Amino acid sequence: MLIHPWDATTDETEWREWLGRHDFGQLAVNGLPGEPPWVQPAHFRYEAEPGPYGRVLTHLARPNPLWRALEADAQVLLSVVDDYVYVPGHWTAPEGEPTEHGTPTSYYAAVQLHCVARVVDDPAEKAELLNRQVAHFQPDGGTARVAPGEAPFGRLLPGIRGLVLDVTEVRAKFKYAGNKPAGVQRRVAARLAERASPGDLAARAHQLRRLPEDG
Repeated sequence: MLIHPWDATTDETEWREWLGRHDFGQLAVNGLPGEPPWVQPAHFRYEAEPGPYGRVLTHLARPNPLWRALEADAQVLLSVVDDYVYVPGHWTAPEGEPTEHGTPTSYYAAVQLHCVARVVDDPAEKAELLNRQVAHFQPDGGTARVAPGEAPFGRLLPGIRGLVLDVTEVRAKFKYAGNKPAGVQRRVAARLAERASPGDLAARAHQLRRLPEDG
């Protein structure tokens, strides 16, 4: 992922707070020789500890063909993308130039977590992983805890495998026209507010938040 200086995170807090609001992404595994990479959409729980970048918890069905690729190479990448919009060219034209000279572009936020994967097959550890995931998505409860050998979910444990992804590197990008003059950025922000399509208000908030204080 290309990250220009004006698209880079302002500090580590920026990507951490953004990632903390997200829990669905695409897990990419290098695969086997002669095969393309495997890409698996998945819900996950991100935990800021242990280590400098934290870890990710998720699980997949045992028949998933991704396991062969993962056993061949434990180096994986979890990609999370959101707050994306298409920006028409006539919104971005430099001041004083015809609107048709503006360049169409995309705005988006993306965080890529480089990880080392560990497969979890131990029933007790797998149950704890699942309970931690459910606690993230259902903090108010409503679903029975998973326990090996106990109803209602114990009999289902053999059908899945857990994954702990230890994060070794983070690459984050907030592409919101940081290289454009403040006047152009504010014009685009106003158009995003007017259009108010899915993603527009979130993208607008990023753009305005990242404008220099004197902009």
